[in-house]
Amino acid sequence: MLTIALGELIQIFRNRLVLVTSFIMPAAVSAFFIARHDVFAELGSLGYIAAIVMFTVGAFGLYTTTVTTLASRRQNLFLKRLRSTAVSDAGIIAGLVLPLTVIALVQVVAIIAVLAAVTSTPDNIALLVVAVLATLVMMLGLGLATAGLTNSPEHAQVTTLPVSLGVIGIASWVGISGTEELGMLKRLLPGGAATELVGNAWNGGAAVADSLRLLAPTLAWVIVAVTLASRMFRWEPRR
Repeated sequence: MLTIALGELIQIFRNRLVLVTSFIMPAAVSAFFIARHDVFAELGSLGYIAAIVMFTVGAFGLYTTTVTTLASRRQNLFLKRLRSTAVSDAGIIAGLVLPLTVIALVQVVAIIAVLAAVTSTPDNIALLVVAVLATLVMMLGLGLATAGLTNSPEHAQVTTLPVSLGVIGIASWVGISGTEELGMLKRLLPGGAATELVGNAWNGGAAVADSLRLLAPTLAWVIVAVTLASRMFRWEPRR
């Protein structure tokens, strides 16, 4: 698995498209939100800004790149060749997505650290860590599921749009309007509960036990995504 991960890491730094989607785009969007944090904090809160940058990295840096990578490796028959080795199917997938996951995690930590440095520290750092990890796992699961529907890297530009734009839109909706109205609906949508959890972790004012209950919808989406991925994922090119 580690050999596959190392090889994938080398490929990431050789692919300009992946570099743009994984690094430049999330970093640029995050820098914009941090630079205008006073404006966006008035719309929502500092927790809202943290959630937006988290989902920007999660959607474009992890989710989209995961789908593109797996579709590309399937198209050039690399996935099929890997299955002829001694590595298990789970080990193959883990090796391919491990570099993307680590890079996304480092990005989120770095960007949130910058946000905290120019504004204020989160009220509950441990809760924020839980929220970030749960969100990235959810985005990774959704990426594996979407990869099963994606024929090629070019096709990934279309298949990833609904989820990428959807989770960012939901995060903005929850972050700006709160959950006083339509709370149940907002929390059940992918990214809604995670946004509220990040807001509670950064802004405070909510009991830890109540905040941890917000993990349930996010983890439910992980289960749904993994279930869909196990049924729809293909190792050979789709026709």
